[in-house]
Amino acid sequence: MKEGQFSGEHNQLMQPLKILVSGPSRSGKSIWAEKLIHNFKDITYVATAVDNITDADMHQRIKLHRLRRPKEWQLLEYSKKSENILTQLSSRNIIFDSLGGFVSLHINEENINWSNKSRDFVMNFRNHNKHYIIVIEETGWGVVPPTRLGGLFRDRLGLLAQELENYSQQSWLVVQGRAIDLHKISVPIS
Repeated sequence: MKEGQFSGEHNQLMQPLKILVSGPSRSGKSIWAEKLIHNFKDITYVATAVDNITDADMHQRIKLHRLRRPKEWQLLEYSKKSENILTQLSSRNIIFDSLGGFVSLHINEENINWSNKSRDFVMNFRNHNKHYIIVIEETGWGVVPPTRLGGLFRDRLGLLAQELENYSQQSWLVVQGRAIDLHKISVPIS
């Protein structure tokens, strides 16, 4: 990370930043999100991935994430039981890893319930008192999902990411271990 991209230009006394970090699988997006916030204190890492011991690959990925995180970071394993806790973390800096986990958790919600859940999530992001980074999986760049559920996941994730973008001060696309500052090289389409 170049000096000044996040930690050098902003300190705890400045306006809190809302940051989106997106990219495909194994791109380095979680590592980049962690680098963006590592100089700050009072960090809560919100993990949405379920450590399913029967899925060896997912278990290994979660283990690597755990080993990489500083011990002083608080961990919140996000679930339907803990979703109201996000509103209680207003005094902490947050990394939410990842938005796909949030969408998956609520994939079976009817459209009206999903609209309410996603609206509440966006408002929590928008109104948070400290720095807030959301890691987002990029989907829809290749194969069209063959199932209705896969298409619903892709669509909800993409639309929610666009809504969050309306309130972000920084957006990064991480590809092949390189971070691209989207606000510097892009133009909003609406």
